[in-house]
Amino acid sequence: MNALLTDLYELNMTTSYLRRGMTGTATFSLFVRSLPSARGFLVAAGIESCLDRLQDFRFEEDDIRYLRDTLRYETRDLEAFRRLRFTGDIWAIPEGRIALAGEPILEVTAPLPEAQLIETMFLNLITFETTIASKAARCVVAAGGIDVIDFSFRRTQGIEAGIDVARLSAMVGFISTSNVEAARRHGLIAAGTMAHSYIEAFPTELEAFRAYAQDFPGRVTFLVDTYDTPTGIKHAIATIKELGPTGRLGIRIDSGGLVALSKQARKMLDQAGLPHVRIVASGGLDEFSIDQLVRDGAKIDAFGVGTRMGVSADHPYLDTAYKLVCYEGRPVMKLSRGKVTAPGRKQVFRRSRPFGDLVGLHDEEVTAGRERLLEPVMIKGTRQATRSGIAEANARFAADLEHLPAEAKDIRSPRPPLVRPTPALRAMTSETRRGLVARNRRAH
Repeated sequence: MNALLTDLYELNMTTSYLRRGMTGTATFSLFVRSLPSARGFLVAAGIESCLDRLQDFRFEEDDIRYLRDTLRYETRDLEAFRRLRFTGDIWAIPEGRIALAGEPILEVTAPLPEAQLIETMFLNLITFETTIASKAARCVVAAGGIDVIDFSFRRTQGIEAGIDVARLSAMVGFISTSNVEAARRHGLIAAGTMAHSYIEAFPTELEAFRAYAQDFPGRVTFLVDTYDTPTGIKHAIATIKELGPTGRLGIRIDSGGLVALSKQARKMLDQAGLPHVRIVASGGLDEFSIDQLVRDGAKIDAFGVGTRMGVSADHPYLDTAYKLVCYEGRPVMKLSRGKVTAPGRKQVFRRSRPFGDLVGLHDEEVTAGRERLLEPVMIKGTRQATRSGIAEANARFAADLEHLPAEAKDIRSPRPPLVRPTPALRAMTSETRRGLVARNRRAH
């Protein structure tokens, strides 16, 4: 990892800690303060990306030169940076598991300078990946078992972001992606049809369909809405009957009234003896439009979901925080109005039936029937397992989703499950608050 992937104030604080010998053990907790109004749950993601970058965490000589020549850091500080490596522990909710606001997605316990310096990078990765995975998950929920395909690459906010979106959407159940590099890199199924430009390049739509079916006889999905959708469906039927392409056949409708057009298309295909030809819908879809299409009885076999999922258009960020909760064995907390944090190292205790989470102290024992969500993923700077794969994360997501209450999965007005503190955490919070208030009063 490039150690300069951080904010300047992280470097300044780290410098001050090192100068003053403040290298005691600190714990930082990363969590989402509150859910957006249209979210009833989150999908934990970004943990593996954090670990990937942390494994090679160091200041390279180019970094040191920049800090010296441009930012004017002193030689004594640069020598300390040269020696800096991550030697701490990380406990995290495994990727793909459902997470809720107010509970730690991960906790970092390490010497204070190390734990402080990685804040910006961790917030960046966890915020982006959890935001996208959660949005994609809602599309899968809305589809109710109908296939969902990632079409987002052309409008995601950056090349690497597009590749990440394909991976994250697959993690929650998208069956394929249009993104070829993402498919290659992550072992996904690449899927694609044709664009309107292909059809417009030929003298007629029928000639375009014939050419494509001849060139790709085993995997044809005809885009039927370039000129007139019912006519396009007729041309697709004629091409299939004329050339007899085999394999996975379909038509795609990218505009217009998708409910009426899909029903008309299904009727025409069935009457032509082509009940096996799939209908793919696309064009500005997200969980809200998918939910409405399903409710209205649209005859759609797959949804191609693009921009609105790929940038999480309705809520493109989460209110994530990375806060110090313990230093040298002393619980600490923030008391700012609306941003109060809970002190101490923590654990999340989940009950599946009925679904509900408790946030308690790290070493606390709780009632039987609850599992501990935070797992050790890095100990003393060493990763504890190989990178979790997409299939593993998807299995975890599917298992949690099955137990999640229906009201949390509601697309229009979701109600997230309650997250409650244990009595032990409540007691520590009250005690820490009283101590902080008293000490700060005495300081005056």
